[in-house]
Amino acid sequence: MPTILAVSGSPSPVSSTHQVLTLASDRLAGRGHRVETLAVRTLPAAELLRAEVDHPQLADAAARFARADAIVLATPVYKAGCSGLLKSFLDVLPQFALEGKVVLPLATGGSLAHVLALDYGLRPVLMSMKPKAIAESFFVHAGGIRKGPGGFAGLEPDTLALLHGATDTFAELVESLAEGPARTVRLVPAA
Repeated sequence: MPTILAVSGSPSPVSSTHQVLTLASDRLAGRGHRVETLAVRTLPAAELLRAEVDHPQLADAAARFARADAIVLATPVYKAGCSGLLKSFLDVLPQFALEGKVVLPLATGGSLAHVLALDYGLRPVLMSMKPKAIAESFFVHAGGIRKGPGGFAGLEPDTLALLHGATDTFAELVESLAEGPARTVRLVPAA
């Protein structure tokens, strides 16, 4: 099975974005995929901003990215764009770091207007990195997130079902492209 790298672009260690990424990762692992996680916030900030690609932690992150067959990128949406943290990480990767890879963009945000950040902000950046395919983006509105005393308590059932559908469609795309062009893949999850 292909290896998938789940990249969290959230600056917060207790973010809803990271929790949504965890739910997607668990779903992919349940399908038999090897899923690794990379939280960009754990990389050294000064070295990331200076693009010191030879720094051991940045070099290791880039190597993990290169080894993966597919990538799930999760970001909170701030001011109609992906997190600066995620963008900084993508900026230090080689120009065609996504070549041959399948990508699933995920985002969380407080306004439905932020849905556009995925297709008009993040997708062009990803396309410039020459991926094999980009799956349909998935956005989780704050209204679909259940909160508890400790913060994130899960997703509303409808939102979770939609996330599972998007994750399964991504997994089918990854599996299909890994096996060759003979298999047909349903690219849009059923409502």
